[in-house]
Amino acid sequence: MQISKKMQEAFDEQINWEMWSANLYLQMAFWFRKEGWKGFAHWMYKQSAEETGHAMDMAEFVLNRGGHPNVGAIKAVPTEWSDPKAVFEATYKHEQQVTELINKLADVADAEKDRASINFIDRYIDEQVQEEQTALDILNLFLHRDDHAVALIDDKLATRE
Repeated sequence: MQISKKMQEAFDEQINWEMWSANLYLQMAFWFRKEGWKGFAHWMYKQSAEETGHAMDMAEFVLNRGGHPNVGAIKAVPTEWSDPKAVFEATYKHEQQVTELINKLADVADAEKDRASINFIDRYIDEQVQEEQTALDILNLFLHRDDHAVALIDDKLATRE
């Protein structure tokens, strides 16, 4: 079944958002490296790569459905934060926004009665539950520990594969 124009446009928007997300996390990684937090930077580099992978996965899905993905201009991302905790507050807020956008993508698939897209998008809906929880878990480490524990959190994040 050929992907509908409306569904492809919705995927194009989401692909663009995923690329913006990749840039956001890459910029966060750069900020952490500049500030001397190698573990936090490592975690954000991985997060950036994951978001790029999402964009590629969605583009491949559109191509497999006979569509032609279009990446528009990617807006600039923030470049500065006050401290590591502020970065993860922004990360959590961002993941909540991504969840909203994935849900809107699913709404388009529902309206288009596009079962293949519904099935494809379901995995991203499930993943967003995990993404929000992971960001919240990291943020909670900041909220429930003394400031001197930030180095411990940094070391923990360095182990991400």
